[in-house]
Amino acid sequence: MNTARFDVIVFGATSFVGQILCRYLLAQFGSAKKPGARALRWAIAGRSRAKLDDLLTQLGVDADALPIFIADADDEAALTTFAHQTRVVVSTVGPYALFGDTLVKVCAEIGTDYCDLTGEAHWVRKMIAQHEDAARKSGARIVHCCGFDSIPSDLGVWYLQRQSKLHYGEACVRVKMRVKAMRGAASGGTVASMLNIIREATKDPALRREYRNPYSLCPPETVLKTRQHNIKGAEWDADFGCWMAPFVMAAINTRVVLRSHALQGYPYGSNFRYDEGMMMGKGFTGQARALGFTVGLTTFIAGAAVAPTRWLMEKTILPAPGSGPSLDAQEKGFWDYRFIGHTKDGRDLKVKVTGDRDPGYGSTAKMLGEAAACLALDISKSDVGGGFWTPSTAMGEALFLRLEKNSGVRFETT
Repeated sequence: MNTARFDVIVFGATSFVGQILCRYLLAQFGSAKKPGARALRWAIAGRSRAKLDDLLTQLGVDADALPIFIADADDEAALTTFAHQTRVVVSTVGPYALFGDTLVKVCAEIGTDYCDLTGEAHWVRKMIAQHEDAARKSGARIVHCCGFDSIPSDLGVWYLQRQSKLHYGEACVRVKMRVKAMRGAASGGTVASMLNIIREATKDPALRREYRNPYSLCPPETVLKTRQHNIKGAEWDADFGCWMAPFVMAAINTRVVLRSHALQGYPYGSNFRYDEGMMMGKGFTGQARALGFTVGLTTFIAGAAVAPTRWLMEKTILPAPGSGPSLDAQEKGFWDYRFIGHTKDGRDLKVKVTGDRDPGYGSTAKMLGEAAACLALDISKSDVGGGFWTPSTAMGEALFLRLEKNSGVRFETT
């Protein structure tokens, strides 16, 4: 793959996140017509030539020379054609459980690296089961969850544990992540992915059981058996001194963190525990907010599980596919994660991870773009071989440095 024409090809470039990602790549790395200081050879791909041409017009004259590839998500021949010409394919085509299978199969078989921003844990597990042997054989590095879910959680734990070993000489055996603050809005694509998960789980008891298993993404031979805490409702957290509510992204983030731990050979111990929640405040007000949020989330899931109610929600109150927050809203958005780790002998370490754009789009696009560039330019096949990796196990230090330098993500001890 060292002779590939491109470093990165963006598949789904005209999707809502795909367009933001292309704007970021152009600003950060330039194009063939006007290379940036950190030049990246990249191209765009999608199913509609007209929409791709419109995207180039929106991107401006500097993007005129960006090559275009046409492919449907289920057209294996067309996907193979462009995947052969690049080091990395980055996909924004979701819901991935509906549209992502063929591209992962192609990349795993021909040895092209791949990353995406999926938060669909059951689909990730399915791809691992079906294609990990092929990826290991071909040398393809497949890295799911390279957006807001789950880079802040995965790299946040990686950073905390590195600081713990630096300060205390040992890893933390218990880590909690709490969302202190967040400003952002959902796009139609994200909502469509959530609804598809709920739709599939409603019909499939096995899938519901899978989502109750925190180790569902760990290798089958994993030794991790410790019961993991799952915040399901309002609860008090003494470590943070406030009330907590469930965090919807915990369903994917916790599984990615536990998979990272397993892939590294359990450096935090076989009894390592990790959980996530949202900080709702202190006293009666905090408790009321936590209860209200829990009721709202439960009501949404219950409504989405029933076909007529789900249809009504899609038609009246939920954003349509292809829509999302404005550029102004993305720039005014932010997120603030707080971590606390406990060592075996009772010492504590606190870490803060923050982003300077709305979490799902402005910040996600920057993280995804840097992950794709990192995989293409920084991580050699001799250092990380083929297989299904997590962001921290595939890219670790290199991605951490890119995020801090370029993406507005900050890691610090507090």
